[in-house]
Amino acid sequence: MLISAASPTQPCPCGTGRTLGQCCGQYHDGKLPAPTAETLMRSRYSAYCLKNIDYLVNTEHPDSRQPNARQSIAATARSATWVGLKVLGTKAGGGGDDTGVVEFMAVYRSGAEVAQLHERSRFRKEAGRWFYVDGDMLPPWRPKKNEPCWCGSGKKFKQCHGKKR
Repeated sequence: MLISAASPTQPCPCGTGRTLGQCCGQYHDGKLPAPTAETLMRSRYSAYCLKNIDYLVNTEHPDSRQPNARQSIAATARSATWVGLKVLGTKAGGGGDDTGVVEFMAVYRSGAEVAQLHERSRFRKEAGRWFYVDGDMLPPWRPKKNEPCWCGSGKKFKQCHGKKR
């Protein structure tokens, strides 16, 4: 199962500013299904942060789930420390929709390296529950040059990962 200790009063890893218990935790424990595709994406990000493998497997659409899904997800959860999420856009995925798309950028650490995952994810709702179907990996997301860098360094993008190398 591989779940790290988490308190419902700690800040939710998905970045909404609410506590885990008021945000993604209520979906992780199965009390409620995520009401939108974006909410499911955020709760899956939080589940990666907390290494909640069961939730990640259970919210992947059965038609998309690979036979080794649990091992693959667990390996990803162990190899990275997720440190930030930015939702870049959504298309459909609301309460009245059956499908939705969420584009996001997530920052993670692997060893001493800081990197990002930029993905456009597809979701499908069946029997009142949203599921992750699949996603397209996108080129690294780049903020405007005077905006904060995506890595969380506190520097402007142009002074950090936006430097010409």
